[in-house]
Parts: sequence; structure tokens; C-alpha cells
Amino acid sequence: MTVTALSMTAAAGWAAEPVRVACVPPGVWADSAGAAVEPVPLLRRLAEAPVVLLGEQHDKADHHRWQLHTLAGLHALNPDLAVGMEMLPRRLQPVLDRWAVGEMTEGEFLKTTDWRTVWGFDPQFYLPILQFARLHRLPVVALNVERSLIGRTARNGWATVPEAEREGVGNPAAPTEAYRNRLTETLAAHDRSEARSAAPADAPDSAVKRFIEAQGVWDRAMAEKIAETRRNTGRLVVGILGEGHIARRDGVPHQLADLGIADAAVLLPWDADRDCGELDGRIADAVFGLGPEREDAEPQRPKLGVQLDPGPEGIMVGAVSSGSVAAAAGLRTGDRILIAAGMPVRAPADLVAVIRRQAPGTWLPLTIRRDGAEQELVAKFPVDGAAHPPQP
Repeated sequence: MTVTALSMTAAAGWAAEPVRVACVPPGVWADSAGAAVEPVPLLRRLAEAPVVLLGEQHDKADHHRWQLHTLAGLHALNPDLAVGMEMLPRRLQPVLDRWAVGEMTEGEFLKTTDWRTVWGFDPQFYLPILQFARLHRLPVVALNVERSLIGRTARNGWATVPEAEREGVGNPAAPTEAYRNRLTETLAAHDRSEARSAAPADAPDSAVKRFIEAQGVWDRAMAEKIAETRRNTGRLVVGILGEGHIARRDGVPHQLADLGIADAAVLLPWDADRDCGELDGRIADAVFGLGPEREDAEPQRPKLGVQLDPGPEGIMVGAVSSGSVAAAAGLRTGDRILIAAGMPVRAPADLVAVIRRQAPGTWLPLTIRRDGAEQELVAKFPVDGAAHPPQP
């Protein structure tokens, strides 16, 4: 469901055009049903919670700006907090410790963490949050595990991973039925045929089961680090992580409840064009309205125009922008990008690197997998570039 209004041009005899009206006005906090709430009492209540989880879509700059402002608001009310980040695996905790006490420059931090490979999304989205934490000498906690552990689970199952190779992650709590259904739908939308073909003939649902199991391990790993930080420090832990891990209190909140933290708060940014029907009373404890995305004025490099969804095995296209280079090339939601300009694409950073080198007016060959079969596509960048930053 989308709320619309008629354009004023109808009164002048022009055809009426639908104009999208935001479910949550920009700058307004609302509950999970869309009713406005007063920000000060809300933030005061949240500042007393053991855990506050701030969701994001990784490639949206305004989501990260909102996270920073919310973090600052919570810090003003409760300076005794820690920041947990999905972006880095546990093995990089010593690097974060050095960063938090001011021992590294930004360049040294990005190089030492190998940010472009380990995470891949624009570091400028996250550096203001990291700088805020360092300025206030707040602990920053690496919540994630290696991508290879999640991929291994998705391919072979958690039981096949020896305990010594599990990076300390315990057995996840069984997912809720709602989460199981949502993950099944997500996998079907992304690559139904590939999932089915990967499963043995006598167990057609085994690939789906492993995908759900891998997501559970991923959620459990982050929940464990959050719970451990809360337990060892007594600080309010503010988690910076993808919306898919926290929406409707599934994923990480569900695992936290199994670990004894049942009252973690879930907050989400709410884009101006988002479907109002998602405000179902369950999606989050509160949401914050954002205005329409605006393009920067300065000249910028081409953009493919896709939202990338990092998954247990590589990257998939989560959404394709209307009128984009990707749409013209024929990319669809659910496509898995395998090769770009002859280079394997295993992480968002791989595709970002190729896009950064793409000049206006050039063509980019892509190899994708769709419905279990590989296809070749060509993305044609306009001569005058695109009014977007150099992201996928």
C-alpha cells in the first residue's frame, strides 16, 4: 500500500499525477504503526535500555546520518555506552581498540581493516560514526564473523563445521516461524531455481534450510558479542547493523532474548517512498521519517543503480532503480552478479572497484546468474555520467 495525493496540475486541466506522501513526515519519530511520538521522552526511555539496535540499508547515506544523530542523542542522555558494528569481524577487534583510543589515522584504519574487501560499502558512510566513538572514547565492538563461515554454513550446514572452526559462535536459537517464512521468501525472490538445484533430489528443501541456518548463525554471532559487551561492561550497547537482522524483532533481537536480553530496542529509518503497509505495529519499536533523497550538486561518476544484498554466498541484486543503467541493461532483483569487466565479483567491494574505473560513455560487460543459469549483460553508461556517487 502506498499513500498518494493528486498533483495540483489537475486543477489547471492537466492529467492528475500521483504524488507520494510520506507515511512518516521527515524529522518525525513514530511508533511502529506510524503514529507520531515525542522525541525527548522516547530517547530518554531508550537511553535506559540495555541494547538499542539502529538498522540501515547499507548503501543509503541518510540512514547513516540518522544513525549518527540518534547515537549522539542517546549519548547525551547516557554517555556510558558502547558501539557495536556489523561491518567488521571479530578478528579485527584489536584494530578497533587502537582506533577507539586514537592510535590510528583514518587511512591506517581503512588499510589495516582492509575495509574495501571485508565490508565494501563506502567507508564515508561509517567514518563519522567511528569518529564520534573515538572523540568520546567509546568502545567499538566488532560484531561479525568471517563471511566464509556464513557461506560454509549455507553450503554444508552448521553441523558440518567443527567446533574449533566456529569462531566461538554458539548454537543459534530456533528462528520464529515468521522469520523462517520471511527468509524463505527472500531466498525465493533472489534465486529460487539455484536454491532448488543445489539441494539433493531427495531433499528439495535442504538448501532453504541451510540458508535459514546460516542466517541464524550470522544473527547469533552478532547477538553474542552484543550480550557479552553488555554483560562485561554494563554499558548501553548501540548496534549499527542491517535492517534485515533486526526488523520485527526477528534475527538479532530474537537471539538476544535467548541470551537473556529480552528488552533490546529496535529503531529504523523510514524512507519517504517506503510502503506504508509495512507499518504494521510490529516492525520496530520506533521509526524516524526521512525526506526524499537529493542528489549532490558536484560532478560525480557513473552509478549502476542497484542495491546490493550481501548474502551467505556472494552478492545479489536486492533492488534496481527505475531508469538506471542497471534497469536498461536488464538487471533484475534476485540476479547474482558473478563477473564485471572480466573480474570476479565476490563482495560489494569488487563491484565498487569496477564502477569507480568506469568512464562515462563506456560499456560494462556483466556475467550474472538467474534462475540457475548464467547470462551475459552489458551495462551502458551515459556519456555525461550520472548524478550519483561512485557506488554500485
